[in-house]
Amino acid sequence: MAQLAGYSSYKYFAITSPSSFVAHVEINRPAKLNAFLEAMWLELRQIFQQLSTDPEVRVVVISGAGDRAFTAGLDVQAASQNGALKAEEGVDTARAAFKLKRYIVEFQDCITAVEKCEKPVICVLHGISIGLAIDLSCAADIRIAAKNTRFSVKEVDIGMAADIGTLARLPKAVSSASWVKEVCLSARDFGAAEALSVGFVSQVHESKADALNAGLKLASTIASKSPVAVQGTKELLNHARDHTVEDNLKYTAVWNSNALQAPDMANALLSGIQKTKARFEKL
Repeated sequence: MAQLAGYSSYKYFAITSPSSFVAHVEINRPAKLNAFLEAMWLELRQIFQQLSTDPEVRVVVISGAGDRAFTAGLDVQAASQNGALKAEEGVDTARAAFKLKRYIVEFQDCITAVEKCEKPVICVLHGISIGLAIDLSCAADIRIAAKNTRFSVKEVDIGMAADIGTLARLPKAVSSASWVKEVCLSARDFGAAEALSVGFVSQVHESKADALNAGLKLASTIASKSPVAVQGTKELLNHARDHTVEDNLKYTAVWNSNALQAPDMANALLSGIQKTKARFEKL
């Protein structure tokens, strides 16, 4: 895969372009099971903010390097040395709480950058996928898993409630509130087949390579379509998730009163009639 132009400066992520208008973001710390340091989630935000407005990118696929893990979550050893998590002598609880709250909110914002990316994001999971892996994949639009994926909402096992997005997004990603509470309260492992049965992932494949190939193929299909239509669809679906039907219908009407003035719909209809491949301007 070719290096994606303009993305060579990142230390913890490899960013390539496997096909036209598709970006592949690979978490690249396999020796540590792709566990996240603070510098990594700060890079993640920067990457997805850049991808969001890059006209050369229409779809993003995110995966983890190596055979063992998508990500083992937070690098707990590194986090334990973080000054933001340590009590400071002589600092009262209110001021300590404000400092910690700012740290948590920034961390949340870094993961939310995946959801806020204007382009659809496909998350391909394999192997160990615990803790932060759930936060990150919940912020993606589509989730695909290898058969060997081992999931866990692990936070209660380290003495905390998950605070980076899982508890906010997972209940909206699957249909069973009972199942969400079970896995979050128990921190038990669940596999790809179970994730598929509750709708957390939409595809399961035999191996990581098969799952990644499926993700890249899907990305290429989506990237061939009108970026105005695709990005509008993502925006309207996310709005629908968080608003009433009436509010979303009003928002959709306003959105499309603008979007339908683009030539994309006419181009798509004409290509269908002429049985040619439609081409759309960059966005």
